[in-house]
Amino acid sequence: MSFLSGVMLGLSLIIAIGAQNIWILSQCMAGTNRFVLAAVCIICDATLIIVGVFAANELKLWLPGLLPWLTWGGIAMLLYLAFGSARSAIKGTSGLKVTQVIKVSWWQTALAAFAISLLNPHVYLDTVLLLGSIGALQPEPMHFAIGACVASVIWFSSLVLFAPKLKKVLSSPFRWRIFDSCVAAILCFVAFQLYNVPSQ
Repeated sequence: MSFLSGVMLGLSLIIAIGAQNIWILSQCMAGTNRFVLAAVCIICDATLIIVGVFAANELKLWLPGLLPWLTWGGIAMLLYLAFGSARSAIKGTSGLKVTQVIKVSWWQTALAAFAISLLNPHVYLDTVLLLGSIGALQPEPMHFAIGACVASVIWFSSLVLFAPKLKKVLSSPFRWRIFDSCVAAILCFVAFQLYNVPSQ
């Protein structure tokens, strides 16, 4: 169950597109060093997720009073993200815009991906704070962390393998409304599941 929760939450957070992922998606759709880009993103995500889960778990062991704050903070964050996705689905104004990208070397792509992944505060909010705190509350934190990492592998590998088709699919505001609706539902489900985690 912890593994599936990690996969679901990991995917929902990645699909809930932010500025960082819009850049990554645009690069993949344009065909610029997709394998390098995917590898860098997976490595960054996996590292931050594992650090977040086990750092939060250690804090929970050292400071038992932190558990309620982690729980309610995680629920509030999930519901806030769900609200944002639901609002986007209702407005229906989202849609991936792919622009012409100048071809660069693989190492330039890797450096750019590392920079936009590690210098973006939103990444730490999602992986270290949100996924970490929720993962620490799971019965099996390691399984949750692995599930969240698998979600990252699934998403970025899909971008590499299906980029040409995704370019057409993700450019449609209507299809993004479907994505946003699914993301909102998943986030609400995970928030409800977190609410029902027994106190330890």
